[in-house]
Amino acid sequence: MKGLEAAPQTTKSQAISRIVLGLMLLIAGVSHLTTARQSFQAQVPPWVPLSPDLVVLLSGGVEIVLGLSLVALYRHKAWIGLVVALFFIAIFPGNIAQYTEHRPAFGLTTDTARLIRLFFQPVLVAWALWSTGAWTALRHRSSSSD
Repeated sequence: MKGLEAAPQTTKSQAISRIVLGLMLLIAGVSHLTTARQSFQAQVPPWVPLSPDLVVLLSGGVEIVLGLSLVALYRHKAWIGLVVALFFIAIFPGNIAQYTEHRPAFGLTTDTARLIRLFFQPVLVAWALWSTGAWTALRHRSSSSD
């Protein structure tokens, strides 16, 4: 995609936000493989054709790679931001399944708590796009192709 090749200029607050998001993904990924492995399995929808444990291990590995990439691969931050946003969209059905199937995990023991959590996923998508400059790069790409 033209417009995402060069690292877009970002502000100091965007850079800090990108690093914080990267560290959060890194921590979440490690917890997939260790302390929260069972809780993450509660988010795997039953229609996924893989074992919940395998899904948790694979998604944990992806989160570790994405987190490290957000922190370390500055020159490719717009691309990485786009991939992270798509990842957050891809895992959203797991959050929906946790809500619709009334599965407690991460201290979310009521349907109200699980429902409220669903509204934070778009925030994560926006955070990934904004903090990496991907939002701006995509807008510039769109306006230059008109």
